[in-house]
Amino acid sequence: MATSEWMLPFLRDINDYPVKGVTFRDITPLLGDEAAFGRSIDDLIACMHDEQISRVVGVEARGFILAAPVAYRLRAGFVPVRKPGKLPWAVAREEYELEYGTDRLEIHRDAIRPDERVLVVDDVLATGGTAEATCKLVEALGGTVVGIAVLLELEALQGRERLQGRRVESLLRL
Repeated sequence: MATSEWMLPFLRDINDYPVKGVTFRDITPLLGDEAAFGRSIDDLIACMHDEQISRVVGVEARGFILAAPVAYRLRAGFVPVRKPGKLPWAVAREEYELEYGTDRLEIHRDAIRPDERVLVVDDVLATGGTAEATCKLVEALGGTVVGIAVLLELEALQGRERLQGRRVESLLRL
């Protein structure tokens, strides 16, 4: 995907959040601007236009905001992947590493059916731990991950390397 320099004015860096030494990339200015938000959804869809997608998985929490309209526009189902204890039914779990610790993700056991073609959507690709864990959850349920689409990729953290063999589309690489 071509670099989306137009997004830069809509991104905000917050130093030492959520922990000291981490710079958080805040996308709320982009979400709050109707033209920028709409364009980002259009661009996420365009980068996967050649795939037949039956489910779009959004990763908690900002991934939900992006994945739901992408799923709607693709006429696909939306599946939330959440932090532990947030889903009310039987779940599959996967632990993963962050740049500042570890965490776990969960998905309902019936959210993906065997052989469904799945697009994973999130806001930022950093170390790749969240994306990798999400792909493992989808595949454990029998789905096929056709790609990962993100607004922003932090190249210095080399998350793409962790996802080798997977199609990764990022609208902007910093």
